[in-house]
Amino acid sequence: MLFDPISLRGLTVRNRVWLPPMCQYALDRPDGVPTDWHLVHYGARAAQGFGLMIIEATAVLPEGRITQADLGLWNDQQTAGFEPLVDFSHRQKTAVAVQLAHAGRKGSTWPDRPDAPSGLQSVADGGFTVVGPSAEAFPGLAVPHALTLAEVQQIPLAFAAAAKRADQAKIDVVELHAAHGYLLHQFLSPLSNHRTDAYGGDFAGRSRLLREVVTAVRQVWPEQKPLFVRLSATDWVEGGWTLAQTVELSQGLKELGVDLIDVSTGGNVPASIPVGPGYQVRFAAEVKRQVGLPVSAVGLITDANQAEQILRSGQADVVMIGRAGLRDPGWPEMAAAVLGAPTPLAPAYLRAALPRG
Repeated sequence: MLFDPISLRGLTVRNRVWLPPMCQYALDRPDGVPTDWHLVHYGARAAQGFGLMIIEATAVLPEGRITQADLGLWNDQQTAGFEPLVDFSHRQKTAVAVQLAHAGRKGSTWPDRPDAPSGLQSVADGGFTVVGPSAEAFPGLAVPHALTLAEVQQIPLAFAAAAKRADQAKIDVVELHAAHGYLLHQFLSPLSNHRTDAYGGDFAGRSRLLREVVTAVRQVWPEQKPLFVRLSATDWVEGGWTLAQTVELSQGLKELGVDLIDVSTGGNVPASIPVGPGYQVRFAAEVKRQVGLPVSAVGLITDANQAEQILRSGQADVVMIGRAGLRDPGWPEMAAAVLGAPTPLAPAYLRAALPRG
C-alpha cells in the first residue's frame, strides 16, 4: 500500500511516502527567498521517490517567521523563488505542498545552527517584536504583543494572500500550520489563549481564527487543489488542547473544505512527551476513525514494514518520513525494495535500484 497512488480533489500523488515540513533555516539573507540549498534538498528527495513533499514552514508575514532564515510568501520575489524548485519536482513526478505558517509568540529566535546563538533573537540584536493571542511568553522567549481585534482579523487575509502566491508558483497543495505551538495553535489552546473577546474563551472562540483562515484560503485556493491542516492532537499537559477537541475541530474543518489532517502533537508548552517509534500514530488513527477525513501519520516512522502496517491497519492514509528522510533522501527506494514494490527512482538513478526479494 505504501506505493499505491492516492487522489485528493484533482491531484493524484504517485505514492504514500511523503516528506513532512522540516525547517531548514538555510537562508543567509533575511529575504525569505528559496536558495540553491532548497532546490538541491527538495530536488534530491523528489528524484529519489517521495510522492509529495511539504516545503518547510513558510511565513505569511515578516513578523510571522520563526527565524530570519525562514522562507516567506509575502512578496513577488519570494513567489518567483519557489518556481524552479516546483518545476524540477514536477518533472520528477513529485507533488509539492507548502506549509503556510505564522510563528506568533515563538518567533524571532536564532536559527538552529551550530554557529548561532540559541533562543531569543532580541530586537536589539536584529530580531523583531513577536505577537500572540495574549501577552504571555513561551518559556525563555519574548513576551508577545497581544494582537488587537483588528490585527487578528488581518491574519486570514495574510494567509489567503500567501495561498494565492503559492498558486502562482504552481504549488499543488497548501498546508496550514496550526500545530507545534505556533500562532494558530496558540489561539486553539487554553494554555496560551486567555482572550475574552470573540477569539478566546470557549472552543468556538479559540478555534474561530483557524476556521476563518481556512475559509479565507479556500476562497482563493483553486477548487481542484487540496488543502491540508496540520494539528497538534494534544498539548500533553492537563488543561490544554486535547484529542477530543482535535476531533471536533477536524469535523468542522472537513465541512469548510479541508481535504487531509496532518496529525502531530505538542509544541505549545513544555511537556513530558513519551517519544518512541510511531508514538503519534494513535492520534491520527482516532481522527481518521471519528472524522472520516484522510489523515497522515508522522513521528519516528523509520522502517518500511512499520510504515506499511500503519496503512494496512487503516490507521492513516499516508505516512510522513521526517528525520529518516533527512538522513536518507533514498528512503523510498529502500522501502520499495523491502516491500517488493517497483522502484520510485528517477531514470538517471535506475542503475542504483536495490535488489528485490
